[in-house]
Amino acid sequence: MPVQVVCIIPSRYESTRFPGKPLADLCGKPMIQHVYERVLRAKIVSFAAVATDDERIFHAVEAFGGRAVMTSPRHRSGTDRIAEAVETMGLQDDDIVVNIQGDQPLFEPVQVDEVVGPLLADAAVPMSTLIFRIVRDEEITHPHAVKTVFDHDHFALYFSRATIPFVRDPAKKAEYFKHHGIYAYRRDFLRTFTALPEGVLERLEALEQLRVLEHGYRIKVVVTPHDSVEVDTPEELERVRRLITGEEAK
Repeated sequence: MPVQVVCIIPSRYESTRFPGKPLADLCGKPMIQHVYERVLRAKIVSFAAVATDDERIFHAVEAFGGRAVMTSPRHRSGTDRIAEAVETMGLQDDDIVVNIQGDQPLFEPVQVDEVVGPLLADAAVPMSTLIFRIVRDEEITHPHAVKTVFDHDHFALYFSRATIPFVRDPAKKAEYFKHHGIYAYRRDFLRTFTALPEGVLERLEALEQLRVLEHGYRIKVVVTPHDSVEVDTPEELERVRRLITGEEAK
């Protein structure tokens, strides 16, 4: 049986910086609808759904014709929410689950192919994610832009909200890469991931992917040529609106 690729969009209503952002109006549609519709344009995806713990999001997704799955409000992260959502889907251990964050309304559908690629190419890779070379200087120091460093084989060494690498000699220059919240996991590794205890670094940085590294597993990183704006504040939502309408160039 060929490997199946399913995409789950974790979405919660509560947010410290922007409560209710999945339902925020973006050019006449709730933001979560923009994400869902882009997922459906990825030809490799055989099934898509929004996983949420909020009835308002659940009903909004159903209202625009999407699939939604209610999950527990007690999950530590979006990955934990996804793990519950796929539990009843009858997936095989080697099937692939893609996690697209509900706050990335401008991601490119081809990025699903990009993140799934390493798992299709190498059965030993349990998990992959996308990174992008930073071109906007303000993102190098911005804590909302999570930075990534990786080894020669493109496996992640660390993720941080701080600026990494730190360049000690001002005469030297570094390339900086930011992490996109787009992941792919094998079904069996997703089960392993969510059974792991929370890591110290995960808790300090508030980055769920550090749980994987702290427990000795590896994450393949793929450099995508496509940037993707993550909406964490109303101001960032307004920037996305300007990008969609052409008032601001990408």
